[in-house]
Amino acid sequence: MTRIIAGFAGSQRLAVPPAGTRPTSDRVREAVFSALDSRGILGGSSVLDLYAGSGALALEAVSRGAAEASIVERAPAAVRVIKANVALVQKAAMATRPTPRGGPNAPAKRGVGRPPSASPRIHVATQSVVAFLGQTVSTFDVVFIDPPYDLSEAEITEALTLLAPHLTPGADVVLERSSRSPEPALPASLILDRRKDYGETVLYWITPS
Repeated sequence: MTRIIAGFAGSQRLAVPPAGTRPTSDRVREAVFSALDSRGILGGSSVLDLYAGSGALALEAVSRGAAEASIVERAPAAVRVIKANVALVQKAAMATRPTPRGGPNAPAKRGVGRPPSASPRIHVATQSVVAFLGQTVSTFDVVFIDPPYDLSEAEITEALTLLAPHLTPGADVVLERSSRSPEPALPASLILDRRKDYGETVLYWITPS
């Protein structure tokens, strides 16, 4: 099990697939979202979670104020877990939605830690990352990429190349890799902003060039 750290679904436990995925540790997730929160980028943002596993990164972003999230995972067993986790977060959104003054039909005001709507917009795509990026027409403000450590560098570069046209100006891409993996080769449309090491895990923060 893992859990949502903060926001309207804070402390909500999430299931993880029984095999074939590597959940991001709480320490690394806290570091990622502390950095995003400090920039004020999550509120109202559009988030993309590639090689999603349990979907925890996207759902953490939704809990903290992202307006919508697309979660991409091709393994059927993992997708079933993601959909169950999405249902838990949507239930938490309904449970924490404040009742506005003037009755349930009056316009609601957004508050700290409150969901932006009764039902967060969360889309789960059961397909490969390459297939999704090749057909989507959406753009994204924050992108999480947590591929299997054995995924080749050429495949990562291909995914980043396909992703670049779908990024908004100033978007943040967070790529998680093993400390033993080489630095990713970026297409000309992307630049490496910074690298952060957390033991065996490395985070590459990437932005449009």
